[in-house]
Amino acid sequence: MSEIKKLASKVVYQNNWMTVSEDKTVRPSGTTGIYGVVHKPDFVVIAPIQDKHIYLVEQYRYPVQGRYWELPQGSWEDKPGSDPLDVAKGELKEETGLTAGTIEYIGFQYQAYGYCDQGFHIYLATDLVQGEQELDTEEEGLVSRRFTLVEFEKMIASGVIKDATTTCVYGLLKLKGLL
Repeated sequence: MSEIKKLASKVVYQNNWMTVSEDKTVRPSGTTGIYGVVHKPDFVVIAPIQDKHIYLVEQYRYPVQGRYWELPQGSWEDKPGSDPLDVAKGELKEETGLTAGTIEYIGFQYQAYGYCDQGFHIYLATDLVQGEQELDTEEEGLVSRRFTLVEFEKMIASGVIKDATTTCVYGLLKLKGLL
C-alpha cells in the first residue's frame, strides 16, 4: 500500500528519452502537495573483468560538461521491453568491442529514487574476447580502456571516477565476493 496517494498526474515534459510528470499527492495526514517524477527506462551496467583488469569507457557527459570514466552502460530506448541480458551483451559489444563468454546477472538497483523511477540491471562479464566497437551516433568520442583493479580502485578513491553507478556496481561485486 502506498503511503502517498496520487490524486492527479500531468506530463510537463517529454522527449524520446524521458518523461517528467507532476503529480498532485496526499499524505496519510491529509496534507496535499506535488511531486515531480522523472520517468526513464531501466538500463544495464556491465562490469567486464578479466585477469584482475576491468574495462571502462570514457565519454563526454553533457549535463556535467566533462569526460569521465565509467562502466559500460546503456538502454535501448528504440526497443522498449528488450531482455536486459540482450541489452547488456549489445552495449558491451557496442561500447568496448568485447564479447563475453560468461555473463552473470548480479542484481538490480535504483538510480535515484528520490525523483526518478529508473533502475539498472547489473551484469558481470568474464571470458572476454576483444573485437571492434560499434558506437552509436550519440557515443561519438567514446573510448574504451583496460585498467588493473588496483588502478581502478585508486581512481574511485581519488575522485577520478565520479559515476555513482560505477562505484555502486563495483562495491556490490566486492560485497558478494565476486572479485
